[in-house]
Amino acid sequence: MNTQSDALPEPSAESQVLAMAQQPRPLYWSVRRELWENRSIYAAPLSVAAVILSGFLIRAHRLPQTLQSALTMDPEHQRHTIILPYDVAAALILLTAILVGGFYCLDALYGERRDRSILFWKSLPVSDLTTVLAKVSIPFVVLPAFIFVLIVATQIIMLLINTMVLAGHGLSATPLWTQLKFSRSTLALMYGLTTITLWHAPIYSWFLLVSAWARRTAFLWAVLPFFILAAVEKIAFNTHHLLNLIVYRLFGWFSQGFTPPLPNGTAALDPLDLLTPTRFLATPGLWLGLIAAALFLFAAARMRRQREPI
Repeated sequence: MNTQSDALPEPSAESQVLAMAQQPRPLYWSVRRELWENRSIYAAPLSVAAVILSGFLIRAHRLPQTLQSALTMDPEHQRHTIILPYDVAAALILLTAILVGGFYCLDALYGERRDRSILFWKSLPVSDLTTVLAKVSIPFVVLPAFIFVLIVATQIIMLLINTMVLAGHGLSATPLWTQLKFSRSTLALMYGLTTITLWHAPIYSWFLLVSAWARRTAFLWAVLPFFILAAVEKIAFNTHHLLNLIVYRLFGWFSQGFTPPLPNGTAALDPLDLLTPTRFLATPGLWLGLIAAALFLFAAARMRRQREPI
């Protein structure tokens, strides 16, 4: 007696891929939501880059004189003079990104309680941990990647403007391209953004925790207690260990991740000579900061679950 098989047909590879593509991706859509609701994440750095390019374009006519005077200097001072505008542009955009990331974290969980939109977001099938990870991915991943592309694009535009100005004056742009070492500077920029992000991880995570806890003035709750304790330490013990710790957490990425300037204050001829990744990865402050960041994020997720609208 013949019997029909009860086994279901095996799904094809195409149907499996389609099913995976149709599955909800809460973390992905949560990150997209942050970008939709917080346009300052990309609008502020773009505005700064536009201002830099405008000022650079106005001063471009002085480049031939600057380049001719630089060619009479020794190689170290020559490179320092040529790359200075590019370094200033990168530093201003980077500073803007750090400020944007900090203020974003301070408002990320506080804002949804203040405008009561937390009632809507809690009704969705998205965990508090996923929400916190989506928010912290902005200063940890999205903003550094965007800033890297923006700085490189800004410097390329500056380089093209300089090249056209020199060509218009009948001068060769070869010294400019040679001194910039653009590809190696780009690698150094990528390394610098990585070190800053990892080093500032506990700061961003602490801001998120305060954002989930504070009922008002999140900025003051996040910053003021440390400076009050530093003042008390100075008055009571005439020491400044806490203040040194604050400064170290803000700027230690440079002292640990890069070599100090040369004795005469000029930059090294090769940008990659400035990098010290081994020393940076061996720094206890880096790993202690990352552990603190993980604890702060876990506490922020628990706090978000418990806090109600303001």
